[in-house]
Amino acid sequence: MFDHCLYFNSSALARLVEREWGAVYAPFGLTPAQGFVLRVVLASPGSLSSQVADLLGIARPTATRLIDNLCEKQLVERRQGEADGREWYIYPTKAGKALDRPINNASAEIARSLKAKLGAELFESAVYSMHGVRKALS
Repeated sequence: MFDHCLYFNSSALARLVEREWGAVYAPFGLTPAQGFVLRVVLASPGSLSSQVADLLGIARPTATRLIDNLCEKQLVERRQGEADGREWYIYPTKAGKALDRPINNASAEIARSLKAKLGAELFESAVYSMHGVRKALS
């Protein structure tokens, strides 16, 4: 019935993928969204929340909420900018840094697992196509 509906198929796929990634990040006490924000901060310490939001394609209030969650878990911290006191930069804490390798290894493993389930060609094609659709609609 909805085989050709972008909304239905993308939402159904998102729920399935959310479950897969949720299982991967659960041992770290994180949701997939929190895990991806932490990975951004680990890769680019000193990012602004607006930069995190832009990189992940999420709303700024959503990024702020996720960063707040990570601050509560003591995995990241905010530091006020020296040049402009209105800007707050996000840095990983020692506990956050300790998750760098484990969370990236877990992410790589789920990507390998999904690629094995789908086949490398379908996996790469799907990711590339979804990226193109996101870019065209934004």
